[in-house]
Amino acid sequence: MPRKKKEETEETTDAASETEATEEAVAESKADANEEVAEELEAKSAEAESTEEKPKRAKRTKTDKAEPTIIDSMIDTVASAFETVAETVADGVSTVVNVVTGSTDTDKNELHSKRAEKIGMVSSDKMTKTVVVRVDRVVKHRMYRKYVKRKKKFMAHDEMGSAIGDKVRIVETRPLSARKRWRVVEIIQKAEK
Repeated sequence: MPRKKKEETEETTDAASETEATEEAVAESKADANEEVAEELEAKSAEAESTEEKPKRAKRTKTDKAEPTIIDSMIDTVASAFETVAETVADGVSTVVNVVTGSTDTDKNELHSKRAEKIGMVSSDKMTKTVVVRVDRVVKHRMYRKYVKRKKKFMAHDEMGSAIGDKVRIVETRPLSARKRWRVVEIIQKAEK
């Protein structure tokens, strides 16, 4: 009986050493394969950097030792989806901004004032810091189709010291008094004395 135990222990140690040897061989082959794949990837990335082009992943055939991993394919898919979404969002944002502001790309530098401007002659300056500005305009008559002169007087706040006969530009502003809702912005032409 003692012989059988010795034989069994010898067989188990031989089997264990054989499995260890095969495991080491498999591990070495996997390491060699990983090194080869890493060298291939480094060569491809160096090649892509030298040509300064976007690196494209080569399709691997069954004869290649390493197949593309799931992570690589997921990264490629997510990157392409992200680029598409970014382009679409950028186009949409620019369209929305143009619609909301009512401008196009050519109108970006122009600033538009919402306040009305008129040019007229000062007809009275008897009040303190207030002038009466007469604005003349020419309008086509609705029925007779002839041009007719129309005149309207506006009371404007004046801190520039304009006098009777001056040609001034007035701008619409908040109500300053019961009848004063305009402000003198500039004196275009001084009156001749």
